[in-house]
Amino acid sequence: MALNSAAGLAGMLKAGHKHDEGTSAILRNVEAAKGLSAIVCTSLGPNGMNKLVINHLEKIIVTSDCATIVRELEIAHPAAKMLELASTMQEQECGDGTNLTVSFAGELLLKCEDLIRMGLHTSEIVAGYTNAYDCLKRTLPTLITGKVDDVRSYDQLLRIVKPVLATKQAEAEEFLGDLVAKAALGTMSTKGKGNINTDSVRVAKIMGGSIKQSEVIAGMVCMRGTEGTIRRVVDAPISVFACGVEASATEAKGTVLMKNADDLMSYNKSEETKMDEIIKSIAATGTKCIISGGTVSEMAMHFIERYGMMCVRITSKWELRRLCTATNSTALVRLGPATAEELGFCDEVSVKEIGGRKVTVFNQVKSAKDGCRISTVLLRASTESVLNDLERAVDDGVNCIRTACTDGRYVQGAGACEMELAQKIKAYGDTCPGLDQYAIRAFANALEFVPRTLAENSGQEATDVLAALGAAHANGNAAAGVDITAATTDRNGVFTTDENLVDLYATKDSAFRLSIDAVMTVLRVDQIIMSKPAGGGKQ
Repeated sequence: MALNSAAGLAGMLKAGHKHDEGTSAILRNVEAAKGLSAIVCTSLGPNGMNKLVINHLEKIIVTSDCATIVRELEIAHPAAKMLELASTMQEQECGDGTNLTVSFAGELLLKCEDLIRMGLHTSEIVAGYTNAYDCLKRTLPTLITGKVDDVRSYDQLLRIVKPVLATKQAEAEEFLGDLVAKAALGTMSTKGKGNINTDSVRVAKIMGGSIKQSEVIAGMVCMRGTEGTIRRVVDAPISVFACGVEASATEAKGTVLMKNADDLMSYNKSEETKMDEIIKSIAATGTKCIISGGTVSEMAMHFIERYGMMCVRITSKWELRRLCTATNSTALVRLGPATAEELGFCDEVSVKEIGGRKVTVFNQVKSAKDGCRISTVLLRASTESVLNDLERAVDDGVNCIRTACTDGRYVQGAGACEMELAQKIKAYGDTCPGLDQYAIRAFANALEFVPRTLAENSGQEATDVLAALGAAHANGNAAAGVDITAATTDRNGVFTTDENLVDLYATKDSAFRLSIDAVMTVLRVDQIIMSKPAGGGKQ
């Protein structure tokens, strides 16, 4: 079939496609990214607002966590999707700073719109942003004010965790910070360089009570009771079976012919004898607690009770693996006695009733010579949405400690770091002779969104706070930040931050890098071509 050249792009592509090009395409991308940024920026800081999101499964999510918000929105626009991907990567790398990543990228693109309308070409904006980011990379290390010298120090961990938790759970950061620091220290090895695996700190959620009833357990919590009558064992060797504790069934079908009553009476005798032998041999290894990954038959339960052992059933293979890690045991795929190397050990296994729910607690205290392998933060709250938000806050805190173990350097928080960077980049922009100086100044102005948003979210006049903050930094006070309590006091919204209000350098650096990458990707797109969606029902 011949191509109708007069029809242009519409004649080349399949009917039903959509396309946009030139400045219009760039502005549409900027508009989409701006919309996403506007949604999440009001959740920045301790006074940030929550978002109520109902996903496609009609699950209600109430949170101020940016990573959760953008993930549940199911974004379709490709430009906004870039910001979502940047947020996801920031969450994976650092566990915090996702709001900074999305909001800063949106602010940069907002400034792009003004520059494009002024007449600047996209290439000049890209060149200006690249030069400004190079200046930021040179300046940011000079703003480092300290370092976490000892990652096994409770006080130092608490200092870096509290600001992270305050942005998610204001007023509860002191209590939650204590829980997170203790849980992280409990799983950290006492030998060599301190390090932490985020999977080693688990969260168990039980509805009811208040946040103040939450606690840290050195070990693991199984969210169900035991199978038998024994509720507590101490100094317990543990046998873990990935299979069920029951008589194995044959794969082939068989028929049993019984000729008299004696045959019927003795039919189960051999099976009972065999099960008795197996459970007796397990008890002979010193086992006090049996963990089953499958069903536990009534006959097996009878003999387990006879030999005075506790039995716990765990159906999740992931939970079974974590229990093996916590107790240093090996999951057996055969029903029989475990060797000395395969046996696990736990200081205390007990059933507790918390909030009307029975849970089995595996406590490891004395036996954890080089640090417990798993710690559990047991969270209590009145509603499911609060519990989920607390879990996300704890997860961010643990990731913050993991980042500090790799790079413990930190900069001042409360918008002080961003304001100082803005001042330095503005000064650098004044020395640039080309048109890219406008983009460099726009980059510097975009950095001011952090103190401006903190002031707006705390109910202050953002213009006044920014003016006072800019004056403080111009006078050499690089530690001047936004005072979020100024709306209820007589202060002017600016105060000098101290070592108790810091942000990790690695988190800031990663957030800025991912923001710039996303913005550059969006700016370099000058044409959008979308083919007709598959499926007749979609419009």
